[in-house]
Amino acid sequence: MSKNDLVVVTGAGGFIGGHLVRVLQQRGHTKIRAVDVKPLNEWYQKTPGVENQVGDLALLEPCRAAAKGARMIYNLAADMGGMGFIETHKAECMLSVLVSTHMLVAAKEAGTERFFYSSSACVYNGDKQIRTDVTALKEEDAYPAMPEDGYGWEKLFSERMARHYREDYGIATRVARYHNVYGPEGTYDGGREKAPAAICRKVIAAKLSGKHEIEIWGDGEQTRSFMYIDDCTDGTIRLAQSDIIEPLNIGSDELVSINRLVDIVEKIAGVKLKRSYKLDAPKGVRGRNSDNTLIKKLMNWAPSIRLEDGMEKTYKWIHDEMTSGKASVVNALPRAVAAQ
Repeated sequence: MSKNDLVVVTGAGGFIGGHLVRVLQQRGHTKIRAVDVKPLNEWYQKTPGVENQVGDLALLEPCRAAAKGARMIYNLAADMGGMGFIETHKAECMLSVLVSTHMLVAAKEAGTERFFYSSSACVYNGDKQIRTDVTALKEEDAYPAMPEDGYGWEKLFSERMARHYREDYGIATRVARYHNVYGPEGTYDGGREKAPAAICRKVIAAKLSGKHEIEIWGDGEQTRSFMYIDDCTDGTIRLAQSDIIEPLNIGSDELVSINRLVDIVEKIAGVKLKRSYKLDAPKGVRGRNSDNTLIKKLMNWAPSIRLEDGMEKTYKWIHDEMTSGKASVVNALPRAVAAQ
């Protein structure tokens, strides 16, 4: 594939998609089409010199317009958010199957050679995630299937669809299972944000308001791994360009509790907060971590950015956003301490 061939990124108005477009351009791609359902003024990032399209990719015709002439498609478009969103919007999450299916149909019609699909660690069997000291999840642990209800089932189905389009039609499909991606230029308020951004926002809001308290969902002992966005985009491009046909974990294997994540952000902020625990809040599985044995074997690479380093950059960006005079954020400071 030449750097002058057309590359399409769907979900480009979102967090990961926006970063991916920018990185692809930095790496020399001259023809990039960025596509998202959101109006352009709501995109998280817009990269100069890129063709931007607005279209609802749940519908086939906008998918055809997106895929026209594409040599490579990165399909990151989905209706999703943090645990507070996916536990209460299961039907909406499931409807993303229309996007993944129609984009594959359009890719086949357009003669697209390669197709990357962004799946999720939410496809993994829930019975393997019931302890805080969880055994890291290997790719084989997706079966027998018992994924996250709603969002996880959609992701697992779309993985299978990508596989069958490779087997039946010869499209070189590649699938990554992302584990909790975070970083600057993403959502940190409004209900769709994930834990790293939510905790940064809460700590900043508590510090700015002088009310040194923070509400944590669950008991704070639930564990996760969190991958910085630069590792995510690097791993995505490596996998998309590889000969690896099976789904592959792309995630950090640095396991941390939510309480420990709060510790890290408090240290960055130079503040100590009183903690209260909302035990009836959405909190997901008890523990989840990425086993990176296979990615190291097949790609001789794995995410490596330390959580403390990534969180420091994320905190600084969110802090700058929240203190930049945006009335909607400043006026919401007391509420933001409690919201997730």
